[in-house]
Amino acid sequence: MDDLRDKYLGLISGASDEATLEDLRVQAVGKKGEISLKMRELGKMSPEERQTAGPALNALKAEINSALLAKKAALEDAALDERLRGEWLDVTLPGRARRQGTIHPISQVTEEVTAIFADMGFAVAEGPQIDSDWYNFDALNIPGHHPARAEMDTFYMHRATGDNRPPHVLRTHTSPVQIRTMEKTGAPIRVIAPGRVYRADYDQTHTPMFHQVEGLAIDRDISMANLKWVLEEFVKAYFEVDDVELRFRASHFPFTEPSAEVDIRCSWEEGTLKVGEGDDWLEILGSGMVHPKVLENAGVNPDEWQGFAFGMGIDRIAMLKYGIPDLRAFFDSDLRWLRHYGFAALDVPTLHGGLS
Repeated sequence: MDDLRDKYLGLISGASDEATLEDLRVQAVGKKGEISLKMRELGKMSPEERQTAGPALNALKAEINSALLAKKAALEDAALDERLRGEWLDVTLPGRARRQGTIHPISQVTEEVTAIFADMGFAVAEGPQIDSDWYNFDALNIPGHHPARAEMDTFYMHRATGDNRPPHVLRTHTSPVQIRTMEKTGAPIRVIAPGRVYRADYDQTHTPMFHQVEGLAIDRDISMANLKWVLEEFVKAYFEVDDVELRFRASHFPFTEPSAEVDIRCSWEEGTLKVGEGDDWLEILGSGMVHPKVLENAGVNPDEWQGFAFGMGIDRIAMLKYGIPDLRAFFDSDLRWLRHYGFAALDVPTLHGGLS
């Protein structure tokens, strides 16, 4: 047995591949291997001889099997190391020239709008993008039969059968943030609510997901005159013009009374928008005095407080200011488009340093 041990341990140690190792396994411990044949001879031995030879043969078989497994693992490790050396790639080497990233126009315009309204004392308020239909519709005085509540216009979330909780929707505007903020802080209040909103629409000027900013100011003696001044100051600052003329047109929104759509005087010369001059008018937002029922639903006493609200599309005013023709391109992730319309990473908009 010592000769068998020395023989096979030496051969196993010198095996250069797994095929050779398998041949050695068959020769040593296979059904007709040398060690297996020795174990068959145990039946011809006397009980005393078996007591000595049996454990020795089992120990030898275990030792050979252990050596085979250890050598197989060593060969596999060596093969893996060789493969890794052959397939190695230095991923730190640049594949192309480094380029500086750009700020998306939506992010840039959101910062511009925030800077302008912050200068007028408006704080930024945020809220959930998935909200109950109470906050999205009922609290805003939007009746159950209103077209905006139809599934063709609003994305409703799935509800389990028998679920008694109010249905949830992807918010169709950021107005629910105004309700939540009034519930939390009460009056007086002066906030803007920028963020993503969702509606089932898709064409050159509409996408299922877009961005809005809405403003709210509540105090004891706020009037439409205050609303007009705020919007004039915003338009002048945003479009960076010295003078602007606004036109209020009577309209209807369930959450404001009276309501008005706001146009700005402008001109289009060779496809370029110029604000504050010309004979054309361009609608940019909707506004009005907050409906007393909306104040009541938010826990604000309409007999003591009143205020105005307005809302506009961030994507739309970005298109107007920077000459972007198609809203869908905002969400195409086209690097060429982003490099053309994007802003430098350090181009932080400020009123004193310039917005754009």
